[in-house]
Amino acid sequence: MPEVGVNGVSLYYESRGAGPGVVMVHGSWSDADSWTHVVPGLATQCRVVTYDRRGHSRSEEPLTQGSVHEDVADLAALIEELGLAPAFVCGNSYGSLITLRLACARPELLRGIAVHEPPGLDLLRDDPELRSITAGFADRIEPVRVLLEAGESAAAAELFVETVAFGPGAWAQLPAPLRHTFVRNAPTYLDELRDPDALDLDLEALSRFAEPVLLTRSDNSPPMFEPILDRIALDLPQAESHMYFGAGHTPHVTQPEEYVRVTLPRALAGA
Repeated sequence: MPEVGVNGVSLYYESRGAGPGVVMVHGSWSDADSWTHVVPGLATQCRVVTYDRRGHSRSEEPLTQGSVHEDVADLAALIEELGLAPAFVCGNSYGSLITLRLACARPELLRGIAVHEPPGLDLLRDDPELRSITAGFADRIEPVRVLLEAGESAAAAELFVETVAFGPGAWAQLPAPLRHTFVRNAPTYLDELRDPDALDLDLEALSRFAEPVLLTRSDNSPPMFEPILDRIALDLPQAESHMYFGAGHTPHVTQPEEYVRVTLPRALAGA
């Protein structure tokens, strides 16, 4: 099992293909396997690296409270240890926030990024017209938090899938291995909920990122993602946008061919 030591933990990773480096950063609850359907297409022209973030699945699980800062430092070290810089990094959901934070903190490691629906709710906190969105999210998340704190990982995972991420009835439709992954990684989501910096972003620092940026969302995702991406785009006037139709929060899973078609040319640009 390939592993790399970074920042005091061992991370599981997979590498496929040859060419300019592309790194995929998964979101909450999941792991590197979430990228399975898009790796073959991207790897036709790139070296594609997927990995389990610390505490997830096959990577080492520290005994301390996790933070978004650790995730960013891990990603930076992974790129350096594997000799991928400057890399093109793709993030989904919470992985998008990690990717955007890396663009702020270590821009020299990147030649571009693609992010899908970052849950940067703290970016909306000062807009009174958008408080209903943040309040609605908080109302849906609180029961998930209660279950996680009670150690009810399976119930918390199901509730998150049905009321936050995908919609009613979605849990039963997920393949059994994916349900197992969500339950296994449930404690990492509690760490995110307890991290005061988890859903924030330094937009001033981000505005200085000069490499290509692709911001994407789906037309049938929760409404909070549109204003979040709009706010990020204000500070990244050079960013491109793409809309997936009917793909939901994980287009790399639901529409992998389109994801590769949209992402691959950006990953190759400037390589």
